[in-house]
Amino acid sequence: MNVSIPGSLVRKRLFIALSIGLLLFAGLLVRLGYVQLIQGTWLNEKARELWTRDIPFEGKRGRILDRNGDVLAYNISSPTVLAIPAQIKDPAQTARELARILLAPEEKIYRQITKKELIVRMNPYGRKISENRAKSIQELRLPGIVVAEDNKRHYPEGSLAAHILGFAGIDNQGLAGLELIYDEKLRGTRGRVSFEANAKGEKLPESHEQFFAPKDGLDMVLTLDKNIQTIMEREMDQAMAQYDPENVLAIAMNPKTGEILGMASRPTFRPDNFQNVDPEVYNRNLPIWRTYEPGSTFKIITLAAALEENQVNLKDHFYDPGFIKVSGAKLRCWKGGGHGSQTFLEVVQNSCNPGFVALGQNLGKEKLFSYIKEFGFGEKTGIDLNGEARGILFKPERVGPVELATTSFGQGVSVTPIQQVAAVAAAINGGKLMKPYIQKAWQDPDSNKVLKKTKPEVKRQVISEKTSKQIRQALESVVAKGTGRKAFIDGYRVGGKTGTAQKVGANGRYLKNNHIVSFIGAAPMDDPRLVVYVAVDNPNGIQFGGVVAAPIVRNILYDSLRYLKVDKREKQISPKQTPMTTPMVKVPNLVGEQINDIRMSLYDTPLDVSGKGNVVINQAPKPGERVKKGTPIRIYLGDKKQKGD
Repeated sequence: MNVSIPGSLVRKRLFIALSIGLLLFAGLLVRLGYVQLIQGTWLNEKARELWTRDIPFEGKRGRILDRNGDVLAYNISSPTVLAIPAQIKDPAQTARELARILLAPEEKIYRQITKKELIVRMNPYGRKISENRAKSIQELRLPGIVVAEDNKRHYPEGSLAAHILGFAGIDNQGLAGLELIYDEKLRGTRGRVSFEANAKGEKLPESHEQFFAPKDGLDMVLTLDKNIQTIMEREMDQAMAQYDPENVLAIAMNPKTGEILGMASRPTFRPDNFQNVDPEVYNRNLPIWRTYEPGSTFKIITLAAALEENQVNLKDHFYDPGFIKVSGAKLRCWKGGGHGSQTFLEVVQNSCNPGFVALGQNLGKEKLFSYIKEFGFGEKTGIDLNGEARGILFKPERVGPVELATTSFGQGVSVTPIQQVAAVAAAINGGKLMKPYIQKAWQDPDSNKVLKKTKPEVKRQVISEKTSKQIRQALESVVAKGTGRKAFIDGYRVGGKTGTAQKVGANGRYLKNNHIVSFIGAAPMDDPRLVVYVAVDNPNGIQFGGVVAAPIVRNILYDSLRYLKVDKREKQISPKQTPMTTPMVKVPNLVGEQINDIRMSLYDTPLDVSGKGNVVINQAPKPGERVKKGTPIRIYLGDKKQKGD
């Protein structure tokens, strides 16, 4: 039986089918449009990632320069070998050739170049290789072996300023010191060479390589002066040889700005050889890390507080019997029998403990500790170096009469060398506590244009200019007439203070015959340009700051002031002459003289002879300078007198 379907129903069904088809087609068009127009870029990037391989190139790490532009750290070319295992045709032959040039075990090279990886960095034998080895490998034209441009850190001055600079690792990353602190700015960004490859890593035929240049890091300019740093480290090395101490540290700072001109520790290390050094050596930057009782250098703070509070007049008299009793404790002066009747200026000159106890008692606990904190003790200075310690002060509730007394002459408190330098700088620069800093500026590596400069920062005004002037005069008298006489330099108006501090053992008790001896000096005292602090830990022989550390500071100041072309002063406190004082003599003019004649006429003067020839072409100290009798004269020989000498 035939059933006829109405035409209207057929048309309806066709319409529905057509509508569904059109909707599906429209949906497909929308999807295609979305994929092409919206996701196209993203999908294209993902596809490129699948067939693109990158060979990385390191950007040059920024240089580190001293304040005069002398280079202290920079990068040198040191290529690295990369392997693309999928492109290597003969792994065994390739391993033999590479092992021969890289002086590496063949089996280790073979294991590396047959790894199931896209790109293998040949570590360690192929990392940071010489230019000659890189050239030899390139000449072999081994399939799948690429020599990539790379570099490594170089420190042209060896161990100079090692604890400040720190070092960078094999991957161009900062690991210590300034290299670590400012790693992000110094490092720059990587570049790369890109090429197209199939799923196996094989380079696609007719594909082109793209080079994306790396961006070099910024150059960092320091406040350090290479010449002052060299002078300082020379004297520290001599101290190590002469006294065989446990360690030596030194700081030189511009007291007006807080700029660190020199800073060093002994023992030291070479930054490019840090792997072979005990980590305790390079991890401990002693001038900012170490804390200890400062001893008599701390008396400058007590004196400044007493003068500012009008608790003392330097002309007032004080009688020292050799000790002072405080709450049943007998605190002794370093001089047996005491100094007797003396002015407070002589108390400072003689570094008399009982006299400073009296100053501390006059001030009282609240006032003395208020000034100690104002001078920056008990808090970090904020210097831009890692590892700075805070130091330890007595808690107010634990300060009794004895603690007040011992603190007044630098015992019982724990401070860092950088705190002492910053505090003494404030005491003599007009009363301003400056923030020490060592990073001076950032500059563009190509144009040398300064991009950012660090400005000196005044943390606070601690004492008045009037008090600061009195401190300068008192410290100059310490060097001219007191315990700091071995730091005296004719014409340069040196001021300073000695320090001899007992060390505390693990049991909390003071060690016998084991001291940290120190001296802090500055010059010229009418307009201070340089503050230098030196501390020597447990030197062999006599352990007094005035005997060991003061001459070291003198030598650093003398050569540094001459280098800085600081003029000598006519007005100077005359040095005290005692039976123990070596007489001062004028240095004769030896330039142009024959060496044999000099040896005959100056038979009782030590000569330090350098160079070849028979005629003196230069000398140090210069003619006319006053030095202690017996001071060695350095003479430089040549064939004839030089013009301008």
